[in-house]
Amino acid sequence: MLMFINSLIAVSVIAVVLVLIFGVVTMARGGEGAKAKSNVIMRWRVGIQAFAILTILVGFYVKNKMRGG
Repeated sequence: MLMFINSLIAVSVIAVVLVLIFGVVTMARGGEGAKAKSNVIMRWRVGIQAFAILTILVGFYVKNKMRGG
């Protein structure tokens, strides 16, 4: 179980970084509609980041329970 959560944390954090980079690159390119598209991408980042934080908290909880806490 802990291995699965650790993997999920890693995938979530990598996804946050990739979406962040994609949003910044989209914003930097400019052009028509770039601001709106970048805004949508950054909203996706916030959602994925919230999922990553929740996954980290679940990981802490499971690890604590496995130690007998």
